[in-house]
Amino acid sequence: MPIRMRFTTWRPLVAAAVAALTAAVLTPAAAHSAPRESRPLYSYENAVRESVWVDTGLDGDSDGKNDRVAVDIVRPRELAQQGRKIPVIMDASPYYSCCGRGNESQKKTYDANGNVVQMPLFYDNYFVPRGYAFVGVDLAGTNRSDGCVDVGGRSDIQSAKAVVDWLNGRAKGYTTRTGTGTVKATWTNGKTGMIGKSWDGTIANGVAATGVEGLKTIVPISAISSWYDYYFAKGAPLYDSGPDWLSDYVDSPDARAKCAAVQQKLVDGAPRTGDWTPLWTERDYVKDAPKVQASVFLIHGMQDLNVRMQHVGPWWDALARNGVERKVWLSQTGHVDPFDFRRATWVDTLHRWFDHELLGYDNGIDDEPMADIERHPDQWVTSKVWPPRGTAAATLHPASGTQAGVGTLGLTKSEGTETFTDNPQLSETDWAARIDTPTPDKAGFVTGPLTGDLRLSGSSKVTVTATPTTSTAHLTAVLADLGPDTIRDYAASGEGITTLTDRTCWGASTTGDSPCFKETRATTAAVDYTVVSRGWADLGNHASDQGAPLTPGRAYTITLDLAATDHVVPAGHRLALIVAGTDKDLIDPPSSTPTLAVDLSRTSARVPFVGGAAAFDRATAGAGSAAPEATTLDGVGVPRTVQRIPGGGL
Repeated sequence: MPIRMRFTTWRPLVAAAVAALTAAVLTPAAAHSAPRESRPLYSYENAVRESVWVDTGLDGDSDGKNDRVAVDIVRPRELAQQGRKIPVIMDASPYYSCCGRGNESQKKTYDANGNVVQMPLFYDNYFVPRGYAFVGVDLAGTNRSDGCVDVGGRSDIQSAKAVVDWLNGRAKGYTTRTGTGTVKATWTNGKTGMIGKSWDGTIANGVAATGVEGLKTIVPISAISSWYDYYFAKGAPLYDSGPDWLSDYVDSPDARAKCAAVQQKLVDGAPRTGDWTPLWTERDYVKDAPKVQASVFLIHGMQDLNVRMQHVGPWWDALARNGVERKVWLSQTGHVDPFDFRRATWVDTLHRWFDHELLGYDNGIDDEPMADIERHPDQWVTSKVWPPRGTAAATLHPASGTQAGVGTLGLTKSEGTETFTDNPQLSETDWAARIDTPTPDKAGFVTGPLTGDLRLSGSSKVTVTATPTTSTAHLTAVLADLGPDTIRDYAASGEGITTLTDRTCWGASTTGDSPCFKETRATTAAVDYTVVSRGWADLGNHASDQGAPLTPGRAYTITLDLAATDHVVPAGHRLALIVAGTDKDLIDPPSSTPTLAVDLSRTSARVPFVGGAAAFDRATAGAGSAAPEATTLDGVGVPRTVQRIPGGGL
């Protein structure tokens, strides 16, 4: 006998079943199980490999034809066959043929048809199987591209911007360097993320500052935000050659034959006087931060003495003022890629970042802390925002101590004068090592031992009023943490890492392109002091960005911009401010050897502390103000030669 259901029970069950069936038919699959991570579903070995030459709209080499830049592409064949449009990860670089990329200086290699076989680094091996295209762009004047290298100027930036435009259907692409056959990027949805270290990351900054449509995110690693600040610090020439040398280093043979006029413009526009010129205005991306529409994931070494942390503070602050979505990693290394100081975490984080920004996956990375900071070698902390909420600048004043040149540092303004003579043979580490000893080459000011931890976070400024004895003078201001610690040895050849022989693999491979790279470990040093931040200036630039001779015997006031940092001075340590002249191997000396008298009543440091002046007051409460018994410290020194090009980039 059949069982009968009561109508009042059956009707809701039928309605529920119909609703469920309708939802299954009409609701996209993503609504049931939204993806949170791209998976390696596609063949890397069978990927489409092709080259396109994109018209930049410029004629930098003045040969009467628009320059075309070479664009090497690796993308999943399966998705192309399915007609599915995919996002792009792009690295635009001048280094693909001259110097190589990464810790192992990999270069592009090609097959007999001119298609790329080895693409440097792991990005293509890892991301192409996960449904991305990877694009490696030769900047104008390098490798297989036309045009001239202009070191961060219009040609450099347009080289990459034109490719973003082509990916979004706004620029012409050709199948060959000189032919007329055109090609469109029908396989992409135009969503592009740019990544790269050093010059490559600098190009990402510059392209983002154009506001180009389609650029969704950038990941600049150890990158420049203003080229003036790479070569000068408020008029003081930094220890480096001019942009013409850098251009000549990466130029292709074709470019060297055609680009003498561009080279001369670099020479004429970048005088070693340190004067600001229109050349630097063109290469200042910070001023164009209001145009940035892309999100920014910034990575930098706090002890990078190549592309210094001066490139982080102004750029980060400008992006913040304009509401740009941001994330930052700050390491203890020098000019080192995160793949070589935090590999597994880096690959995972970059994967999730691109999935979120380019594929739109809701994986929660946007809800995670904004900042990761390496507090000790391989020991990281996070910060919900950066700099942390509650950070405020405190004005610290130097005061004379019981010995000449060995003073105190506190919140109370004082009178007096300290005098030093420029000695170009000494550096910031020499001064810090002898902070408690009267020496003629520096003026040092130190707190007593702290009674609590004190965290600096952000950029500092030091205002100095000094009277020189000669018509030229350079200044250095240094903040140092005095006390024992173990840090990454950023002054060693690896700038904080040692390269090992074992390899780990990150992605798929082909015969010509391995995803396996040498492992690294932290190189550490036991120190008695740590230079936390530094800044430089030519006193002749006290009134403007155009230097002028000084009048001996006259007092001048200038503010030095110190590099951004995030550092905790622990209880028991002391915080020091050092004012001196030439910082050996980091700035060039002036043409004279001045003695400078520093007016302490008109000299101060604005230092950002978490908790502001109140935090400084608490941390120094009860601390003795007199300098302790003199000691000689034996920490790391400034590298005698800062690696600029091979392996390290810029």
